[in-house]
Amino acid sequence: MNQDYIILMEKLKKINAYNMALVLFQWDNATAAPKRAIEHTAEAMGILSDAYYRALTGDDMSALLQRLNSASDLTPEQHAIVLKTAEMYEEIRLIPADEYAAYQTLLAKADGIWQNAKLNNDYASFAPVLKEIIAYAKKFAGYKAQARNYSGPLYDMALDGYEKGFTTEVLDEFFEKLKASIVPLVRLAVKNHALVDNCFNFRRYDIELQKKISRKLAAHIGFDFDRGVIAESAHPFTTSLHNKDVRITTAYLENNLESAMFSTIHEGGHALYEMHIDDAFTCTPAGTAMSMGIHESQSRLYENNIGRSRAFWEPLYPMLKETFPEQLRDVTLEHFVKGINQCVPGSIRTEADELTYCLHIMVRYEIEKMIFSQEIDVLDLPGVWNDKYEEYLGLRPQNDSEGILQDIHWAGGSFGYFPSYAIGTAIAAQIYDHLKKVMPLDQYLAEGTLTPVSDYLKEHLHRFGASKPTMQLISEMTGEPFNPDYYIQYLQEKYTKLYSA
Repeated sequence: MNQDYIILMEKLKKINAYNMALVLFQWDNATAAPKRAIEHTAEAMGILSDAYYRALTGDDMSALLQRLNSASDLTPEQHAIVLKTAEMYEEIRLIPADEYAAYQTLLAKADGIWQNAKLNNDYASFAPVLKEIIAYAKKFAGYKAQARNYSGPLYDMALDGYEKGFTTEVLDEFFEKLKASIVPLVRLAVKNHALVDNCFNFRRYDIELQKKISRKLAAHIGFDFDRGVIAESAHPFTTSLHNKDVRITTAYLENNLESAMFSTIHEGGHALYEMHIDDAFTCTPAGTAMSMGIHESQSRLYENNIGRSRAFWEPLYPMLKETFPEQLRDVTLEHFVKGINQCVPGSIRTEADELTYCLHIMVRYEIEKMIFSQEIDVLDLPGVWNDKYEEYLGLRPQNDSEGILQDIHWAGGSFGYFPSYAIGTAIAAQIYDHLKKVMPLDQYLAEGTLTPVSDYLKEHLHRFGASKPTMQLISEMTGEPFNPDYYIQYLQEKYTKLYSA
């Protein structure tokens, strides 16, 4: 084996060990850690982040990667690992070590501050830390722009970290196309809202029973409990140490049955991707998803295209009705399926129906563009947020907890992430159309047999991890480039049928 590659793998073991420790701290902070632990935990995370930074940017790393990049005796998998390591190195080396460690310490503290602010509807307590995070995010984007001699919108550098090639120019056109198609359908749904009823969703559902349902749903789609766990958090999320340790969370609401069920299916879709990555990439920079857009495509595919279909619920609904016999006594399968596909504009993104979901993303996208393109006081952001919601969804959030404080992303410094949800949703529709062409998908779902679906996605997408670019993965799998028309056609067909009198 190439001796330089052996040296690289030894370095990556150390780098990955620091990263795993940081991921475990983040997981613990969000799920089980006591509130008063955060100060010392944040300090420890800052020290670990500094060690991670120095391990990745050591003096000999650049020369090592250059030699490996031109090596002719590497396997395709090894070459992919080298390329992803080089990409990580190029990203992080632009940031001074002291700034990187300080920023990671800030983010560790911000998580708890955001949780308390959301719980207490106290945006003012979160605003100062958000201001600091924004300053760092813009500074780091500036470093990247300078290194690339890039004179376009600074926000493009933030977007680049999550979905390469999707600049503001591309996304502006993408979102305008979506808006032109979605808004008329939303108006149709609002006009004919009486045709679809989901009042059953808001009856009282015992949370302990909901937890059992969540585990059954996760297992049904293929979640491997020998490789993963489910916990609770204020905001559902998925995290992965490697393909044999993947963790998801959900949040349970007593008067909202759909919330936890579809959060679990959504996060389960993320988890399947991580669990199915080839062992050749385990514990390396290539051992995760290629991009957040392709990652979100898997969660949205399972949550919506598959998870809200009638065929999916045919084998599952009897179990659900048996678990909640009183609440669902007057609800047929047809009634239930219509109800879980109801369109009602609301203020909460994670509770949004499938049709209005991307409008929520547009709000965040436009605000993030404002943050990066002009000076805007963080204290003015709630008002901007509420104005955008009134413009796009015809409503104003009643308070900041259901407004600007609803998402954890900015507390984690994830500026540029939100558009990936819309990109992933469009990719999901394209993959869904492809699956229906290459297999009897509805038959499998109605039989409760999801293994062929999971196996196909593993073979044609998941196993490659971050070794192939997003566009290449989509083209090789579906036979054509990324095409958002599949998403538009999917929505038009589904919601025109659902809401036509």
